[in-house]
Amino acid sequence: VLERLFDRPAGERTPSAALDMLVPEWERLAEADAGLAELFSDDSERARFVAEAAAALDGYFTLEDPRRLEPAEREAYVEAELDSGLRLRGYIDRLDMTKAGDIRIVDYKTGRVPSVNQENQRLGGVQFYALLCEQVLGRRPAKVRLMYLRQPVCIESDPSEQTVRGIRRRTEAVWTAIERACAAEDFRPRPSALCNWCSFKALCPAFGGNPALAESWPLSSTTAEPAALSPTG
Repeated sequence: VLERLFDRPAGERTPSAALDMLVPEWERLAEADAGLAELFSDDSERARFVAEAAAALDGYFTLEDPRRLEPAEREAYVEAELDSGLRLRGYIDRLDMTKAGDIRIVDYKTGRVPSVNQENQRLGGVQFYALLCEQVLGRRPAKVRLMYLRQPVCIESDPSEQTVRGIRRRTEAVWTAIERACAAEDFRPRPSALCNWCSFKALCPAFGGNPALAESWPLSSTTAEPAALSPTG
């Protein structure tokens, strides 16, 4: 909805217009991808999803007035190859060009606002896009912004040359570690609270599982998740 809202004339980018777009946009996406419709087991779950999305839209209008904005890009695909040969790509929710000619990256978030101690970690993802923009556009963005729609709260940062250089080095180091792990077939688990969301927890050695059994786990064509909680014989 927030992407297509800017297709409208500035004066029509109102909360009521965005809300009117919500259900039709969902139906359009569900028609294009049948797997989306399977996310909800019944109409009540779907209604809850729509209500939460409507609340997020309300939060968005608390943070900014889209009638005063003309984004340079929306859902911008960016791809670049670093000097090391590592190719990076991704989609940026929104690219703004300020009146001063500066670039601003905007990333919409529907999750919870991070604690003060976690802010830098959450900004790491959007700083990654600052690196990509610098590679593709030849200019470092002046600002990156995370817009948390549920609360609503904005978290901003001004990427420095040192910050972008650090992101580049960490990204290349992570890729080098991945290559080494693939070559050695050594993928060590790092247990955390996020493990509770992992569909393959039952196969993980950190929880007494055997990764070798993964080949016998049939995957759903729509969810790419195990079809059962135990391997089939």
